[in-house]
Amino acid sequence: MINLLEVNETNQMISQENLDVRTITMGISLLDCIDASTEAVCEKVYQKIRTKAARLVATGQEIEAEFGIPVVNKRISVTPVSLIGGPCCRTTSDFVKIAKTLDQAAKEVGVNFIGGYSALVTKGMTPAERLLIESIPEALAATERVCASVNVGSTKSGINMDAVRLMGTVIHQTAEKTKEADSIGCAKLVVFCNAPDDNPFMAGAFHGVTQEDTVIHVGVSGPGVVRHALHVNQDADFESLCETIKKTAFKITRVGQLVAKEASRRLNVPFGIVDLSLAPTPAVGDSVAEILEEIGVEYAGAPGTTAALALLNDQVKKGGIMASSYVGGLSGAFIPLSEDHAMTEAALAGALNLEKLEAMTCVCSVGLDMIAVPGDTKESTISGIIADEMAIGMINQKTTAVRLIPVIGKTVGDTARFGGLLGEAPVIAVNPFSCEKLIARKGTIPAPVHSFKN
Repeated sequence: MINLLEVNETNQMISQENLDVRTITMGISLLDCIDASTEAVCEKVYQKIRTKAARLVATGQEIEAEFGIPVVNKRISVTPVSLIGGPCCRTTSDFVKIAKTLDQAAKEVGVNFIGGYSALVTKGMTPAERLLIESIPEALAATERVCASVNVGSTKSGINMDAVRLMGTVIHQTAEKTKEADSIGCAKLVVFCNAPDDNPFMAGAFHGVTQEDTVIHVGVSGPGVVRHALHVNQDADFESLCETIKKTAFKITRVGQLVAKEASRRLNVPFGIVDLSLAPTPAVGDSVAEILEEIGVEYAGAPGTTAALALLNDQVKKGGIMASSYVGGLSGAFIPLSEDHAMTEAALAGALNLEKLEAMTCVCSVGLDMIAVPGDTKESTISGIIADEMAIGMINQKTTAVRLIPVIGKTVGDTARFGGLLGEAPVIAVNPFSCEKLIARKGTIPAPVHSFKN
């Protein structure tokens, strides 16, 4: 039971400290939509999404009104489309038809994003998977709400360097096709290592093939709540600091658990997981970087930042797993450059560069997220950055990701503006030296020795 004190604390967290449920995400399996005809697939996909998600947005709004808990986004994730389109798609245009269908269905049910325009190619690519990947630039340029992801590596399988090389090209082409809006298409495209199949957060969400036909996931947030708790305990030692973060994460996750169970009950859809990630927004007071500053660094990126982030990430998980029996997804702390105003300020101050961000990804929730780089960055350099991040995930047995945005027409010192939750980011420098010979090599980087656990 939640007692009166917890109710009052939750009310304060909502009204003064930016606590919200960042997303209710409905995962929908499209495996039963497979057909030999692209037109038939599109019709089945459209009808299933409209049927299953018809009351998703309304249910989120009802929970908001009844419990007073903001539910910022209502979203959908679907089975990786490379699997759905495999039997029928013969060209990239065929896959783009499915993307447009997803977009239309998402608009009609009222969700802000739909994820799952995805391919899982950790060891190799089928012809259909390659076609889907090659179609991503056109698909993201032709749609508003579709998000794409490609998993190119895992601890068990190694890193598919052919896919890594291809993704450098795809990201650059996506940037070109959406250059009129600061290459915003790349903000809807994630490259993963060890992608979880129960992730409610965009742009990397997809519905895993091992899951039920339909499921409800919830992603909570609340960096402002954690920052406030640390601010009133400024002189605490590390033990007290950790206890404060754990207790706060517990309270935040309790709110997510409540919303998840209510949404599951009202929609008559099984409950999946609560993802307890601290996901920032561009709003002042809703920043992960501000938490790191409360812990004791002048700016995110200063010496000690990686240690502070490791502490934060670990304590968030320790507190959250006591509040829900089904914690999953990414769970930890996001460090997106454009979506966190204090991260942006740190980059502008010179405290934060791409190399420091890469170091921080060793201990954060995901990886290099929403980072704007010069539009003339070479495709091989983009692939090299992806390869480095995938190696961190593979060796450390964790999820890592890259959401890199080469902003066409802009260079270091310019600002890329995406709007809404995506915020804005300074264009930061990349290492000018070449990795073309490395990226030109074909094949797979083998899985590490500690992957053999049978």
